[in-house]
Amino acid sequence: MEIGQRLKQHRLEKGYSLQELSDRSGVSRSMLSKIERGEKNPTINLLCEIVEALQITISQVIDEPTQREVIVTRKDKRPVLYDENSGLARHLLSPTLPSKGIEFVLNILPKGHQTGNFPAHQKNVREHIFVDSGKLKVILDNTDSFFLEAGDSIYFEADVKHGFVNIGESDCRYFLVISSVE
Repeated sequence: MEIGQRLKQHRLEKGYSLQELSDRSGVSRSMLSKIERGEKNPTINLLCEIVEALQITISQVIDEPTQREVIVTRKDKRPVLYDENSGLARHLLSPTLPSKGIEFVLNILPKGHQTGNFPAHQKNVREHIFVDSGKLKVILDNTDSFFLEAGDSIYFEADVKHGFVNIGESDCRYFLVISSVE
């Protein structure tokens, strides 16, 4: 099933009309319709706006959920979402387990690129970031900036807008854990 079809499925499960989802997400009704029909691919930021409005995770949209307790995800089989605007490659490293409330992701942001603002998550969502290589600037709520180098980590309550900028001389590889477990 494609991203647009999964978004539509989640929208219908929530009982939202296209207009209701548009009102909640700030994404136009026509854009939502095009995404659901597979005519347009959303950017990662746009997808974040939509999934936040649906109160689900990106992982629930880009990968089929599974309920097994032992799951091996091969490198060449893991879901990867590539954002042409920012150059960000988002590799889902954890299986999609909606009831667990944890996502484990490898993000690769090219030299000189930035993600733009991601929307604030729901209350009780936290992000843990570990910079594997490169240099990363983390911007929280458009006001606070934190500069991280390889080996550094940051934790923050993600109910604020947040964005990332590669400030190094090479690609920045950083691991992201999104936790919505209370």
